[in-house]
Amino acid sequence: MTAPRLDTHPIHLGLGATALPQPAFTGLDWYGGYIERHANDGAEGCLVSEFSFDESWVSWEMHPAGDEVVWLVEGEVVLVQEFADGHVERTPMHAGEYAINPPGVWHTMDLESVRARALFITAGIGTQHRER
Repeated sequence: MTAPRLDTHPIHLGLGATALPQPAFTGLDWYGGYIERHANDGAEGCLVSEFSFDESWVSWEMHPAGDEVVWLVEGEVVLVQEFADGHVERTPMHAGEYAINPPGVWHTMDLESVRARALFITAGIGTQHRER
């Protein structure tokens, strides 16, 4: 048996302290299937995923159901958060540091190094995306 990779197969942390491997991540449309598979867990279910990127994000995302923890594993980024009152906060992050995206806060990332890799723990139900 080959152990799965978090960067291709996220994990859902569900009710009853379950950890459920997910199908391969295929892009933003993947989230629709994730929500269908785990809607019964509501805001208590969390998606654990890892992504690497070599350019700034081209979209914003927002999680209405709960907090998202972002732990930067490699590289340097600026986390950009847009709050409901319209103010924007820019938080520089270096490998080993983490930030929290509160529920309902739109966020994106600007790459400050050649490459970055981050681990995300997300209350994924209801996640929304919009163009930057």
